[in-house]
Amino acid sequence: MPVRLGAVPRPLRRYVAGPRPEDAVRVAGELVADGRRVALEPVSGRGDDAVADLAAMIASVRTAGLAADCELTVDLVRLGAAAPDLAREAHEAGLGVVLAGPPADVDAVAVPDVGVVVPAGDPDAEDRCRERAAGHVRLVDGRGADADLAFVRCLNVLMAAGGRPAVATTDLRLIAIAGERAAWNGRSPDSWEHVMPYGVRIAEQRRLAAAGLTVRVEVPVRSTGGRS
Repeated sequence: MPVRLGAVPRPLRRYVAGPRPEDAVRVAGELVADGRRVALEPVSGRGDDAVADLAAMIASVRTAGLAADCELTVDLVRLGAAAPDLAREAHEAGLGVVLAGPPADVDAVAVPDVGVVVPAGDPDAEDRCRERAAGHVRLVDGRGADADLAFVRCLNVLMAAGGRPAVATTDLRLIAIAGERAAWNGRSPDSWEHVMPYGVRIAEQRRLAAAGLTVRVEVPVRSTGGRS
């Protein structure tokens, strides 16, 4: 049963698997068994203890045989100087790695095959998508009509390129547009993916997965170390 996360501001509240990193690993196993993939999202904890918790979680994901179906989202601002090392550990353990943060900081991380998070509402989102279109871009929706238009423009860039876009939205209209753009560009279902939060639009997640599309679920990871 998803647990509501209430320790963050109301607009950012979401469901978590439980209070410990091992809860996220457990839920990841359940989601993979149900035909979905996972994006592990650290949402709390700072300092050495929090970093140790995340490193242990990475090892647990590998031991559980889940690495091939999991990504670790590495927030360069939240995790600070430890972020590059955690990204490398995750990559070496067989997990995908997706970096979130300022473009200059993301570009400075020397880890092979990393993906990047691009918020559609950023002023340079379309240019960023063009730069990264040959790789793995997780395009994140925003709020309002302007953000929706930017999302679709970025989507057009990514779907027409040779990379592996990830479409991070729960907006049913944008989900439908993503499917249309993928079909228009002749993309196979395994060449791109939907990304949705844990505990949100579960029926839609399962409908898309049942249709043969790749669905990745963002599972927030709460650390027991450090401070939020």
